[in-house]
Amino acid sequence: MDKLQELTQKLYNEGLSKGKEEGEAILSKAKADAAEIVKNAREEADAILEKARKDAQDFRVKMEGDVKMSSTQTLQATRAAIEKLIIAQAVDKPVSEALSSADFVKGIITAVAQRFSAQEPADLSLVLPEKLQKDLEPYIKGELAKTLGKGVEASFSKNVAGGFKIGPKDGSYFISFTEDSFQELIGEYLCPATKKILFG
Repeated sequence: MDKLQELTQKLYNEGLSKGKEEGEAILSKAKADAAEIVKNAREEADAILEKARKDAQDFRVKMEGDVKMSSTQTLQATRAAIEKLIIAQAVDKPVSEALSSADFVKGIITAVAQRFSAQEPADLSLVLPEKLQKDLEPYIKGELAKTLGKGVEASFSKNVAGGFKIGPKDGSYFISFTEDSFQELIGEYLCPATKKILFG
């Protein structure tokens, strides 16, 4: 009986010891797994936080860039508008007045037509401002035709505010000496100087 009891006690102790070891191993593994889960969760949280910081920084940089570009474009547009206004004030009225003067237009037509006809002999066609028809028509048909010794055809248009267009009678091309083309040409020359004076 003692031997049976002793054997039972021994088995019980061994089972208890083994169970205790297994329990400790399971507990240890659970602790390790929990630590790994916590570590992974921290790393993931740190990664999410870092990404959020980077995204916020990128967004800030992009916003600053957009604001800077927008303000630069606004400044350039404002400068261009000021420049255009000043050049228009300096150029438009004098050019308009000069090219609305019949005598001034006659002088330019004569000089251009003579060069034109010397380099490329052909009957010429002119498009002139309708408002100068009364003053220019007799000159074109009389004096200019005699000077050139060639056929000169003139039409008068509301679309030409001042100056004229000239080209061969066949209409293959026209050279523009209109108010708009003079203003544009003079404006191009004045632009760099105006920019320098206004904006340094």
